[in-house]
Amino acid sequence: MYILHIANKNYSSWSLRPWLLMRELGIPFEERLVPFAPGPVQRAFRAFSPTGRVPCLIDGSERVWDSLAITEYLAERHPGVWPAKQDARTWARCAVAEMHSGYGALRSICSMSCGVRIRLHQISEPLANDLERLEGLWTEGLERFGGPFLAGERFTAVDAFFAPVVFRIQTYSLKLFSRSAQYASRMLEMDGMRSWYADALAETWRDAAHEADVLQYGKVVQDLRASSS
Repeated sequence: MYILHIANKNYSSWSLRPWLLMRELGIPFEERLVPFAPGPVQRAFRAFSPTGRVPCLIDGSERVWDSLAITEYLAERHPGVWPAKQDARTWARCAVAEMHSGYGALRSICSMSCGVRIRLHQISEPLANDLERLEGLWTEGLERFGGPFLAGERFTAVDAFFAPVVFRIQTYSLKLFSRSAQYASRMLEMDGMRSWYADALAETWRDAAHEADVLQYGKVVQDLRASSS
């Protein structure tokens, strides 16, 4: 059975992607969660990840790090990771690559923290630009391939890669319109997303660096997490 190493569900957007993908596609795996610790490189993660980062997938003697590499590794072994139709598959791969390397303002200003609600001090121009592009990309996929998911009627890797954005939309009350807003709401109702969210709320760990990231750009107006230990 696969072993998937992840970090705190409240914060770890990169961990969510392969975790949700495997969960929704019914690919069996064992979850191993190691909380974030102080320092730029997570020493505890070095035991299983060559980069000292998560996620990392273990398959026998193989170690696969980086969420995109894990996705492609799984696609070679399991159906349904990418859309079956070539045009949808091409679009989905482009969208995943864009998410993997882009949206810098959205990532930095709206750090993932599932269990809190944040009022941003302002919507900066770079963030507004990222949100405009996100809206356009999601709308394109939903209209072009018919929904209800980004590349058609089935959940695939492209939805998994944008799942952390869906939590950010909830945390920061980011405004989307029409089909994009409906898509985000639909994603939040998925079993895998609900399970991840429930676990995130139950976590008592707090990571100072992640908490500081949140406070740099906004104010916490509600904290739904279990009391810290």
